[in-house]
Amino acid sequence: QVQLVESGGGLVQPGGSLRVSCAASGSIISINAMGWYRQAPGKERELVADITSSGSTHYADSVKGRFTISRDNAKNTVYLQMNSLKPEDTAVYYCNVKGTGTYRGRFSSWGQGTQVTVSS
Repeated sequence: QVQLVESGGGLVQPGGSLRVSCAASGSIISINAMGWYRQAPGKERELVADITSSGSTHYADSVKGRFTISRDNAKNTVYLQMNSLKPEDTAVYYCNVKGTGTYRGRFSSWGQGTQVTVSS
């Protein structure tokens, strides 16, 4: 079993900042890619950013220059620092972790989601 616990969402004014975190725990041998996705009401889930085990990052065009993804391998934790937030960033943010587990072999697990609302 692999568990993901997200934290850090909330309400922020346009132009503000938030940081969301996602900690993975359980029967994990290794973690490869870690990423953040988001889903706004009435829209499909989309990739926001991801980061490989070596630290290579990829961002959606809509967040480039505003969001920064990082990870702490010792803590099996991925972070998403969101700056200059816009109302269109409002969504439920989900983390995704891909790796190898003790019992499951390769896995791709999702967090429970954390609401980010950007509004004045």
